Amino acid sequence: MSIGNLPEDGNSPEDDRPSIGRALQQARISAGLTVDEVSSSTRVRTPIVRGIEQDDFSRCGGDVYARGHIRVLARAVGLDPESLIAQFDAEHGGRPAPTAPAPLFEAERIRPEPRRPNWTAAMVAAIVAVVGFVGFTLVRGGDGDGDGSSVAEDTASPKPSASAPTNTAAPSKPATPHKPDPSDSAIAGVPADKVTVKLTAEGGQSWISAQDHNGRLIEEGVLREGDSKTFSDSRRIDLVLGNAGAIKLFVNGKEVKNVGTSGAVQRLSYTKGDPEAG
Repeated sequence: MSIGNLPEDGNSPEDDRPSIGRALQQARISAGLTVDEVSSSTRVRTPIVRGIEQDDFSRCGGDVYARGHIRVLARAVGLDPESLIAQFDAEHGGRPAPTAPAPLFEAERIRPEPRRPNWTAAMVAAIVAVVGFVGFTLVRGGDGDGDGSSVAEDTASPKPSASAPTNTAAPSKPATPHKPDPSDSAIAGVPADKVTVKLTAEGGQSWISAQDHNGRLIEEGVLREGDSKTFSDSRRIDLVLGNAGAIKLFVNGKEVKNVGTSGAVQRLSYTKGDPEAG
């Protein structure tokens, strides 16, 4: 009597599937691509591509980078990246659990110490007040023996002269600086000493890669529909678009028409100035 539909050797169908590296290698060969061509289109270095096809992920620099390389290579050779990443997670202990955020603590408020009364300053102020009062009394008593009219004359406040000129001129207002008219050119809105590239996924998602003039990787990954990315460099930016027809491209503030068709891989380079000359 047989139980279930398992094969006679007891292996499950998942045990018969090829390894991740073997699946990527077979798909590449079936697509008629070489390792160098896959490396050029994905910007993944040739030794890393060869290592992954041999199921050696030590050159990737960690599981996070390994998942990214598997995703990029799978799309380049026409495979479903999610199934390969699920297989990688199953073989390498699964995805790491997200780290819980650290609790926030309210900073302890520093209470100011109560100020003590300054008795010395109070005593000095009292002495000064007493001395001033005594001096004022003595001076006033001496002035009472003389002619009171002279005191009234000396203390009377002088009246302003009627002939004094009155300045009635209103203060002049500073001239309002002239604001320059806004430029109609979109190129005037970006720095002239740099090359600026903006990518927007409008017709679907696309895999993108951007490098600066030194060949240093600025960005690599999937640009989802509706998202935008902006890159800037002092001399040149090199782009690789995995689905060029889905990308709306602006270079130095000017839209580039006809970037490519849907599903087409485009490699583009742009420098400062008009993108038509890039």
